[in-house]
Amino acid sequence: MKKIFLTGASSGIGRATAGILLARGHQVWGTSRDPARIAARSGMHPVRLDLSDASSIHDSFSAAWQEADGFDVVINNAGGGHFGPAELLSPQIMQEQFQTLVFAHIELCQLALAAMRPRGCGLIINVTSLAARLPVPFMGAYNAAKAAMSSFTMTTQLELTGSPIRLVDLQPADIKTNFNAAIDRPEAKDARVERIWRVVDRNMQNAPAPELVGRRIAQIIDCTDPPPQLIVGDFFQSKVAPLLFQLLPQRVRLWGLKKYYDL
Repeated sequence: MKKIFLTGASSGIGRATAGILLARGHQVWGTSRDPARIAARSGMHPVRLDLSDASSIHDSFSAAWQEADGFDVVINNAGGGHFGPAELLSPQIMQEQFQTLVFAHIELCQLALAAMRPRGCGLIINVTSLAARLPVPFMGAYNAAKAAMSSFTMTTQLELTGSPIRLVDLQPADIKTNFNAAIDRPEAKDARVERIWRVVDRNMQNAPAPELVGRRIAQIIDCTDPPPQLIVGDFFQSKVAPLLFQLLPQRVRLWGLKKYYDL
């Protein structure tokens, strides 16, 4: 049995992951802006945490750590998105996306590392996105934030050389959740933007269920030497596309993404 801190436990990948971890006998301190949205289950400990509120992150994590008497695993999963042209992104939207997807997760990483070092063990899983390397059109702020978090994770992995603490960059591809229903999407005045939104939403509706990510997270937790980076999704998105894009020049990568999204 492990004690696990999981952000974004009330919906999507977080909720599916919490269910799988609880079923395996783990104790989960799951966070949400509204803890009442987290279903009461044996082994679940709801925690109020709003990643957009920088002042509350330290206090919420520290209180949960004390209640649990330490965590074996910290999973940075919570987030949200914005859909609209990159050329129209306001500084406010960029700040909001980076606060939720980068700055808050970096702070939680730092808090977890500081608390785990005296114990000499621990696992941190940062749930980024395949969009960090294969960007989704009209999601520039989200893509950039996920890429930043992925880069920060790899940097920290380098700096943890020789440490028993493990850090994993988990990159989901399209996963069928309610993410799109909650996304910040201003009214579009461009028919092309609306067309691409329909493609993006269709891809998500046809994607694997979030339990796929939850099962993979459970496997990582059980692994003594987890992989530093892992993509989770259907076969094409998780295996074929990343390999092709690693080998192809940028011009061909752009051509492939344009065809994929009907641009």
